[in-house]
Amino acid sequence: MKVTPPAKLVIASRESRLAMWQAEHVRARLSALYPQCSIEILGMTTKGDQILDRTLSKVGGKGLFVKELEVAMEERRADLAVHSLKDVPMELPEGFKLAAVLEREDPRDAFVSNDYASLDDLPAGAIVGTSSLRRQALIAARYPHLVIRPLRGNLDTRLGKLDRGEYAAIILAAAGLKRLGMPQRIRSLIAPEQSLPAPGQGAMAIEILDGRDDLMALLEPLNHEATAQAVSAERTVSRVFGGSCQIPLAAFATVDAGTMHLRAMVATPDGKRIATADATGPANAPDALGKQIATTLQGEGAEDILAACKAMDAG
Repeated sequence: MKVTPPAKLVIASRESRLAMWQAEHVRARLSALYPQCSIEILGMTTKGDQILDRTLSKVGGKGLFVKELEVAMEERRADLAVHSLKDVPMELPEGFKLAAVLEREDPRDAFVSNDYASLDDLPAGAIVGTSSLRRQALIAARYPHLVIRPLRGNLDTRLGKLDRGEYAAIILAAAGLKRLGMPQRIRSLIAPEQSLPAPGQGAMAIEILDGRDDLMALLEPLNHEATAQAVSAERTVSRVFGGSCQIPLAAFATVDAGTMHLRAMVATPDGKRIATADATGPANAPDALGKQIATTLQGEGAEDILAACKAMDAG
């Protein structure tokens, strides 16, 4: 089907260096497809960027990174928004939809340190920084002798805290470091078997207003089917369990020749209780596989773990 682009498109983006890289990447892809279309980027600061002294789970979760961008679309100041998919809430507000999921970058967690080569090398009492309850739980379970402290801020802010000696090591998403041309900061990549990624980690998504069928057709060439299928299964698992930052949850799917393998985990923040599950199914039925995994996790005690998480949070 022949797509006729508008004369102008506006992309809403957070103003962090990584977010702007992602928006520029989408602009370049669209400009190559539709050279006659003028494409602008509207940079914005979100509440999630402004509140840096508390963990996301304490101040409202993932939606803090996308709300302002959605308002810009509602007010027609922007046509689309580009997000790191793991920052996108599992339930979008009414009136919005994901139009495309781009091919995934490296989904793994990265160990970053100026003095040590891996988590195994850290001495007892060493301070590890992470913004993620998922990473906190996985590290606490395997390395109870380490001290885990919250780490907020954009990528450059986090690296600056490490370089000032506030942490012996920090754990970041490998995708962000690679996209910003800093793969040399990665001392080691942590295998998914040791640190199962968050739902959607490493993937970028484009959000639009529901009903913008013109944009759906325009953005369709950017959608990477295997990545879209994988993250759909991952996000289904998270959605079943409430899909917030307040629970340590991981879900990671791979697709090979039409078959999907999905692994997931729910844990308490201290890593003392963990439920895991994995299953294989057809890639074209990702939501069914996600629900199957969630049911398995519930049978492994996930509901009790979630209750314990809420009790810890309330305490």
